[in-house]
Amino acid sequence: MIPPILLVEDNSQDEKLIFRALSKANIANTIDVVRDGQQALDYLFRRGEFAHLSVAPWPAVVLLDINLPKINGQEVLLKLRANEPTRLLPVVILTSSDDERDRLQGYRNGANSFVRKPIDLAEFVEAVASLGIYWAVTNDPPFRSSKA
Repeated sequence: MIPPILLVEDNSQDEKLIFRALSKANIANTIDVVRDGQQALDYLFRRGEFAHLSVAPWPAVVLLDINLPKINGQEVLLKLRANEPTRLLPVVILTSSDDERDRLQGYRNGANSFVRKPIDLAEFVEAVASLGIYWAVTNDPPFRSSKA
C-alpha cells in the first residue's frame, strides 16, 4: 500500500496549489488534508474522527504549516516528536513565514526540513513538486508500509 501524504494546511488556495503541484509531478500517493493543529494530532494519533486509521500506514511525509488554528504547527511538531510512534515521521514545515525565529524553532522542534512557500505561483508549484518527489518517491522512510 502506498502511504499517504498528510497535508496540514488551513489555506484553501495553498491546498489547491499543493494538489496541483503533486499531481503535475505524478505523485501516486493520496493526499489526506487536515485544516488545523488539533485535527493533525487526531489524525496522527489515530483518535476521534480518525480512529479508523489504526490499521492504515503512516504518512510518507507530513507537510505542516506553522500558522494553524487551534494548535500551531510548532506545537504539533513538539507533540509528534515527544511520542514514540510518531517521533520519526518525516515532517516538512511548509509555510509562508519568513521569520528566522520560525525556521530555527522548527529545526529545534525536530522538523526534517523547512520550506518557505514562494510568492511566485510557478516557483510554488515547482517547490512542492520537488518536495513530493523527494519525500514520497526518493526518500527511504523509517516506516516502510508499517501500520500505525
